[in-house]
Amino acid sequence: MSDVTRTKHGRPIHHWRRDLVELAALFTAVAVADAAANLIGHGPDGPALLVTSAVILVATAGFHTWWARHHGHAPPADDTGARPLADGRPAGASEEAAATPEAVGGATVLWRMRTTVRDTPGSLAALCTALAQRQVDILSLQTHPLAEGTVDEFLLRAPAELANSEITRAVSQAGGAGTWIERADAHDLVDAPTRVLGLATRTALDAAELPLALRQLLGRCTIRSLPAKSPGSGRAQESAPVEGALEDTVMRLRAPEGGVITVERPYLPFTPTEFARARALVELDARLGPRIPRGQDMLTLPRGNAITVRRADVSDVEAAKAMHERCSPRTLSMRYHGPVGDVDRYLNHLLSPRFGRTLAVQTASGRIVGLGHLLWDGDETEIALLVEDDWHRRGVGGELLGRLVTMAVEAGCESVYAVTQASNTGMVAAMRGLGLPLDYQIEEGTLVITARLDATPVTARLPHDEGQRGERVVRD
Repeated sequence: MSDVTRTKHGRPIHHWRRDLVELAALFTAVAVADAAANLIGHGPDGPALLVTSAVILVATAGFHTWWARHHGHAPPADDTGARPLADGRPAGASEEAAATPEAVGGATVLWRMRTTVRDTPGSLAALCTALAQRQVDILSLQTHPLAEGTVDEFLLRAPAELANSEITRAVSQAGGAGTWIERADAHDLVDAPTRVLGLATRTALDAAELPLALRQLLGRCTIRSLPAKSPGSGRAQESAPVEGALEDTVMRLRAPEGGVITVERPYLPFTPTEFARARALVELDARLGPRIPRGQDMLTLPRGNAITVRRADVSDVEAAKAMHERCSPRTLSMRYHGPVGDVDRYLNHLLSPRFGRTLAVQTASGRIVGLGHLLWDGDETEIALLVEDDWHRRGVGGELLGRLVTMAVEAGCESVYAVTQASNTGMVAAMRGLGLPLDYQIEEGTLVITARLDATPVTARLPHDEGQRGERVVRD
């Protein structure tokens, strides 16, 4: 304890009276100690007195220990440091919170939630308090400022027995409006800046990743890419402003090649923050220009033919047209289900990475003998194959199909479908060879086969879009 205080004028004052009292106490203690030493050293009962004093001191220490354990002392009033209580709870925890069972040791689930709150001090604190009272842990938070209010996006970990309706009810009572909630998974644990940088990297490496990156950036939404001109008629289609357009649940962005990318999410309006992020991603794609990974795999067919499987794009249009000219009318009709003479008009659309991914099978001489397309069709994904007649029944179609399905799984697609004719037994056999659950729909000779990808993992194949070369044997 300091013996110096300050007056209201700031001058130090020494307490000399306290010094005198302490000095007198010291002299008294010395006199008592000297008397006790003489009594113990020269008296006949000195050892007994010494033992009795020791027993009294030990008893006093034991009583003090018992009292301290059963009657805890409150911390000093001027102590602002957080210290744990006797039962392990952090300082400041209420008795009600201590009585509530913790969900850390039990089963928990992840939720993604959005709600709109007033842009006033304390509104977010009230929301967090309401969640904490139900043992809901906030793992991450993003804010989207609006003209009136703020949209808060949460990643939550809640007890498994807590229903989502109970969470939304608590948020509503705390002042949240327009609340939306859905289940999340471990992939959502990545923080927003890391996720955006990862999506930008994927888009920079492959132009076909742009629709998938937008879907992962914006959540569940429908993305459609429309070319600047209709593939069939060649007429110009509706375009979007250069800066894009945001209309509640729909955003329209100018595609790098002049077309339109439409993003629609009917259950939740887009915020200006989301629109700015999507526009920045599309602008990055436009600045980088056309690009696809140049990796390729060298394979050996059962008959000894060596082929190469690689990614294809619009630079392969002439080689693809030459392959079409070598295909029979029946093979083309199995693929396109329409006038055979118009197939060349669709090649620019089919080979563009803006609308999907294309794999090409190439011979040692450089001639393309097979094409496989994975096409983004809104919420769905279509698979289409075309193999030159002379290369039928050599395992080329099955190899392309397996690789396309693997790419769809990696892209997070829930299913893929193929449209063909009921008489196309080769396509049916190739789809059945995937070992996945299949759904069949037949209408007027047109067969639609849908494979569900969330039921069974597809066997991993050699890299199809990396810079490494692989070589193996394809079996029928």
